Amino acid sequence: MRHLALALTAFAALTTASAADSYTIDKAHTAALFKISHMGFSYTWGRFNDVSGTIVWDDANPAASSVNVLIKADSIDSGNADKDKHLKSGDFFSVKEFPEVTFVSKSIAKKGNAYEITGDFTMHGVTKSITIPLTKMGAGIGPDKKQRIGFDSQFAIKRSDYGMSFGLPGVGDEVTIIFASEGMK
Repeated sequence: MRHLALALTAFAALTTASAADSYTIDKAHTAALFKISHMGFSYTWGRFNDVSGTIVWDDANPAASSVNVLIKADSIDSGNADKDKHLKSGDFFSVKEFPEVTFVSKSIAKKGNAYEITGDFTMHGVTKSITIPLTKMGAGIGPDKKQRIGFDSQFAIKRSDYGMSFGLPGVGDEVTIIFASEGMK
């Protein structure tokens, strides 16, 4: 009887581990950063402070996984109030007209020790399909006793593809995006 109980417990653990788990993006442990060339002299760095979303993850079947991210464009923060005001204006993000930047995954595939996510990236009212690399950093129980999972990604987009051409070529066209996030159950 004891062996049967152990076998059932092990089977339940394996079944649970292979099923998709749903997580909410933990705002306190998520960063949406960007850098862009300024006149070829330096990079301007910034971040978005209001990021939310969901992660559904299935280690055994990554194709059953999904990621949805919502960024409030008005939360842009370059560390300079005047620059932020300009970035929120019609020259760049037009935050009153386009208040959100989103990413909705369409497919996830394992590529060696990492993953590739293809999905719809929407910014400034324009939606483009992009494929980004993704590294799973880890998963487990955090100090708060909640199940957590963490990911890291870095990719580039051209802002002109999204209708942001102000200042070209002095202000760079290619924007590097660094996104790191923890999800929690």
